[in-house]
Amino acid sequence: MKACTMSEPGGPEVLSLVEVDIPTPGPHDAVMGITAAGINRADALQRQGRYPAPPGAPAWPGLEAAGTVLAAPASSLLTPGDRVCALLPGGGYAERAVVDASLVLPTPPGLDDVEAAALVEAACTVVSNLDAADARAGETLLIHGGSGGVGTAAIQIAKARGMRVIATAGGPERAARCAALGADVALDHRTGWVETVRAEGGADVILDVVGAAYLEANLRALRTGGRLIVIGMQKGARGEIDLGTLLMKRATVLGTTLRARPLAERAAIVARVREEVWPLAPDAVRPIVHATFPLERAADAHRMLESGEVFGKLVLTVG
Repeated sequence: MKACTMSEPGGPEVLSLVEVDIPTPGPHDAVMGITAAGINRADALQRQGRYPAPPGAPAWPGLEAAGTVLAAPASSLLTPGDRVCALLPGGGYAERAVVDASLVLPTPPGLDDVEAAALVEAACTVVSNLDAADARAGETLLIHGGSGGVGTAAIQIAKARGMRVIATAGGPERAARCAALGADVALDHRTGWVETVRAEGGADVILDVVGAAYLEANLRALRTGGRLIVIGMQKGARGEIDLGTLLMKRATVLGTTLRARPLAERAAIVARVREEVWPLAPDAVRPIVHATFPLERAADAHRMLESGEVFGKLVLTVG
């Protein structure tokens, strides 16, 4: 089969389409014929050699995909020909994927394969982190990177949970698009967002992809008893915090990842997404697809991803 893999760590130019062996399925694995694969920033980190695939996963990137079931274990409810999407440990940039059946979801009615491939990883990230923060209806959620794949999904999922949503994005136009998705307050992150969030009463929960550069500011923006969840390090991995502020606000700082979790935890998250998010699609939750690229143009897709101009998700189409 064909897969888009890296000749060596580096820039987008190291991605190329090559022939690879089809991974051998285990007793609990399903085999998917892939028609679409979502692109995530973690893929770019893997391409750069900064986020290696976990043991047993294919060497090429791809954390989510959609397509059809080609083969399934007898212990599952999957049937060859089913339209499905899946949370993958890697290997989505290919014509086929082998994945534990517990990580496979039916494609929601009303979504095409491109949309389904753009939703799986973001929905799992959002639901797992809102659950980790014990986010509740009526609370205020601040989402940094509201214009990204996770951010656009988080706005919609949080609103469906009954939360009040504040989102930051790069520029007034992108902020306006976040508001159109449902954010109650949408801010240009370059124009003093901390003061505005504090004037709005502060945030109970903050979902942050920025990392170290926002650490101190995030603590100032939290309400008493607030929870900061760091899920990305786009602007630094090391930072300092005022422990006095942390103590006085009785705040909590959490850090999470998804890919590195044990299979049982990822399967539980997928089950939660099927229970909570899938019934909302496509009416209340719909992925925002900025553009699609054929698999052989994955390098061009990564260049666009790194341009900072993407609103929502990029998706590779296969076949």
